[in-house]
Amino acid sequence: MADFATARRRMVDNQLRTSNVTDRRILAAMDEVPRERFVPEARQALAYVDAAHDLGAGRSLGAPAAFARLVQLAEVGPDDTALDVGAGTGYGTAVLARLAARVTGVESEPALAAAARALLADLGVANADISEGPLEGTGLPKDAYDAVVMEGAVSEVPQSLFALLKEGGRLVALVQQNGASVAHVYVRSGGRIATRAEFNTALPPLVMAPREVMFEF
Repeated sequence: MADFATARRRMVDNQLRTSNVTDRRILAAMDEVPRERFVPEARQALAYVDAAHDLGAGRSLGAPAAFARLVQLAEVGPDDTALDVGAGTGYGTAVLARLAARVTGVESEPALAAAARALLADLGVANADISEGPLEGTGLPKDAYDAVVMEGAVSEVPQSLFALLKEGGRLVALVQQNGASVAHVYVRSGGRIATRAEFNTALPPLVMAPREVMFEF
């Protein structure tokens, strides 16, 4: 039987710490969440390798270090309300639930959303829920989130997601630019969105709705 606890510890020590993930809360959260539960059964033995996992329906679970660096950029506090965009089977939502007061994972694929709900319930994650709906955030409450994490690379961030941020709220995303994926943090301040680029990393693409429906509410 695989020793997943040891694999988690090695992931933290050999992948996260060596990738400049220094936030102790993130390191502890990812040392606690059983990542193997969130990947297909045939991939469980490989759950902690430095690679992405195909979840089906065009969705993937990104490599641990890239995900952790993006979450660190969001500066999620213990009193924050967070949104996990492209939740898949719920791994990122489970990690964020150990960092924030309340987390919503949004997933557009019904089978994945159902799997995420079941896994979070089975693991006793009481401060998180899964919303089945468009990844662009239509139907979610505006001005509601302190931190938004997009779990995948996008060509651009839908403007509709910025409307979900509270004043001072942060949205983090990998934006594809000239063949590279660059981590950006967007901050809502005074009714405007300020942005800065931070580092290059890689996550699988996060497929959004076509532009013509992107801004509907």
